[in-house]
Amino acid sequence: MDVRLPTSVVLDRLLDDAAGDHVTPAWVLTRLGERGFGLLMLLLGLLGLVPALASVIPVLLMWPAIQMIMAHRAPRLPRWIAHRALPTRRLEHLIARLLPILRRIEVLARPRWHTPFEATKRFVGGVILLLGLSMLVPIPLGHIPPAVVIMLLAFAFLEEDGVLLLLALAAAAVSLGVTGVIVWGTIIGIEALD
Repeated sequence: MDVRLPTSVVLDRLLDDAAGDHVTPAWVLTRLGERGFGLLMLLLGLLGLVPALASVIPVLLMWPAIQMIMAHRAPRLPRWIAHRALPTRRLEHLIARLLPILRRIEVLARPRWHTPFEATKRFVGGVILLLGLSMLVPIPLGHIPPAVVIMLLAFAFLEEDGVLLLLALAAAAVSLGVTGVIVWGTIIGIEALD
């Protein structure tokens, strides 16, 4: 049985293979393999917490979510992003900042309650797509719960943690339910005014 390395170890070793002063986002995602979806969702979820980006991030989330629904092995970026030169030093700095956070989270999120993540990828992609769309609903601070749930789903994927995946899906159902009730209440309220 293969032992799954923690994501922090995979990222720490990533730069060992870097050749030269520059790498591309496509090279990074290729090296990460199936973990690429988790890392991309984590970064987009973190950016989704920023109020100024709350209307842009849902659109960006659709790209990997649709690829998950289509059961792609790893995320593919648009060509103009994928082949952009990224200084290796900048990537090294980013990874150095991410590692302590990941190591703390890996104490809680670890491979357990084995779930066929390849089989659940389509469903989770659909949930992420819905969460991204719910971030567009104009509710004050309404972008925060879906962004947090997306980060939980990302951690579950990164560490193949079935328990965390189940908890994240339950949180997604609550988040989407609350948004649905607010939207429905608003529609009923507007109809009552007419």
